[in-house]
Amino acid sequence: MTDTALPAPRLAGRLGAEALGTFLLVFGGTGAAVFAATVDHGIGYLGVALAFGLTVVVGAYAFGPVSGGHFNPAVTIGLATAGRFAWKDVTVYIVAQLVGAVIGSAVVLAIASGKAGFSLADGFATNGYGEYSPEGYGLGAALVAEAVLTAVFLFVIIGATGRRAAAGFGPLAIGLTLTLIHLVSIPVTNTSVNPARSIAPALFAGGAHLGQLWVFIVAPIAGAIFAGLTYKLITGERD
Repeated sequence: MTDTALPAPRLAGRLGAEALGTFLLVFGGTGAAVFAATVDHGIGYLGVALAFGLTVVVGAYAFGPVSGGHFNPAVTIGLATAGRFAWKDVTVYIVAQLVGAVIGSAVVLAIASGKAGFSLADGFATNGYGEYSPEGYGLGAALVAEAVLTAVFLFVIIGATGRRAAAGFGPLAIGLTLTLIHLVSIPVTNTSVNPARSIAPALFAGGAHLGQLWVFIVAPIAGAIFAGLTYKLITGERD
């Protein structure tokens, strides 16, 4: 019988898909926050949460078949920890994600700069704690929220993409989970759970936003590693 299976995507194509998907996430999610969250009759926290969730849904359906649809260094590291992704490709995936994220933030900045009175000092959808938290939450709260919610995100991703999961519904479950995560944590940190999403706008905003950036790298990665190490232990799954 002739094998009609499609060939596996080449690494270059996978990296391109990761860059495109991360671009979409940062442009769509932080763009919604910058352009539409606080204006009169704006979308507010709920709208921004939906924007991030929707970007993951459409990005995963569009680019997931090529690259797996990580769009997030913490997801890549968590999946590698869980044995779902090759460690040899982790670094190049993260580089592609960072490139896509920075381009996404650059496009948001190019558009936002066209409005009179725009200033990067307003935060540019960066993540933060203390005086840079939307509702004034401190460092401890930021660390706990980011680590726990990233772990939750990875638990869902691992479960929704397993062999026993309902075929075709993984991106929807993952996108809805990211929406829920944003609804919980936008007031706390403006929601990261994704180092690439945090790094890109902070590079443009500069100053104290760069000084607080370590939290949004360390905590999401720690949460992702925890989920990757414990998923099978907790669920008994042998995928």
